[in-house]
Amino acid sequence: MNRSLLVDNAPDTAGRFALFTKGFRPFFLLAALFAASMLPLWLLVLFGGAERASYLDPVHWHAHEMIFGFTVAVIAGFLLTAVGNWTKRETLVGAPLSALSALWIAGRVAMTAPLALPPVACAFVDLLFLPALGIALARPLIAAKSRRNFVVLGILLALFLANLAMHLDALGIEPGWADRGAMTAVDVVVLLLLVMSGRVMPMFTRNATGIGSIRSIAWLDGGAIGAMVLFTILDASMPERAITWISCGFVSFLVVARAARWGTLHAFREPLLWILHLGYAWIPIGLALRALSHFDGSIPRSMSIHALTAGAIGAMTLGMMARVSLGHTGRLLRAPWSATVAFAMVLCAAALRVLVPILPASWYRASLTLAGLGWAGAFLLFLAGYGHILIAPRADAR
Repeated sequence: MNRSLLVDNAPDTAGRFALFTKGFRPFFLLAALFAASMLPLWLLVLFGGAERASYLDPVHWHAHEMIFGFTVAVIAGFLLTAVGNWTKRETLVGAPLSALSALWIAGRVAMTAPLALPPVACAFVDLLFLPALGIALARPLIAAKSRRNFVVLGILLALFLANLAMHLDALGIEPGWADRGAMTAVDVVVLLLLVMSGRVMPMFTRNATGIGSIRSIAWLDGGAIGAMVLFTILDASMPERAITWISCGFVSFLVVARAARWGTLHAFREPLLWILHLGYAWIPIGLALRALSHFDGSIPRSMSIHALTAGAIGAMTLGMMARVSLGHTGRLLRAPWSATVAFAMVLCAAALRVLVPILPASWYRASLTLAGLGWAGAFLLFLAGYGHILIAPRADAR
């Protein structure tokens, strides 16, 4: 293991503000702040305690901001850092990174508190971020001829098109596209999680446990990712066809099968591992529920959606934020108590949110509130434990 990752309590270099020295720092901070504030705001809007300002309807506004606000911020922080490592070339730092962060903030203001801006202007501001991020990542990837990683550019393009679909619906240009755009975006994020988890989870688990048999099975990895690509295309183009949902169930099976040698049972000794493994487990659960809900009307569609979003995306992003923030600031890869509690909270909140549709109707408001506040509270705890780490220089003074 790199010795730079074994420094835990070394003093930070005093008097320096390091927020814009690496891509993960501002975007993980912004994502956590957004998650901690957006869920309580959504509950207020849902239960009539606050007025939404967005030109999207309330449900699609919530979906849009959790995908293109929160999730995209985490993706930006992760990819800006990872691409720098993959290519050995810097992506964005300093003023350009602060400008990209400001562009993300402008999108959130445009979508949540648009003031006097016309809807077209709100859409334009929000749509700018993903192309700007793509350009920032494309430069080092192309310069380094890192063709294996061009997949991330395709994923960003797909997310941009899904975002565009939601805006075209809201503007009255293509009615009915908002729901399809939101679900396509969820599919694309799940695809990214599958790509990244196959690269890092076996390695993380093997390095932490010392068990050499932990590994990926290449043909299963390729099969699961290829099947997810096919399902994403089918879901975007013909969601009403049975073949789409048969393929969804098949993806769920492959997602389980590919992880058979990832050492999941050995991961429970370390919070930074079990949060990723348990977060990953929500992917096949969510996909299976999506397939079943199409063929069995008694299974609410929202169960599958929240298994993939609150469960898989919520837990895996929180786990990666916690790990990357420690490793890339020269600290020991050991979760502080606040992170361990946050991991448990996000998993419990996700489970409760998935179960809400089948709980007694009299429990609806209380259970939804508890799930939302618990999920937001997990990211608030992340801020409490990691906020200073994201702002301060590396502990090893590198």
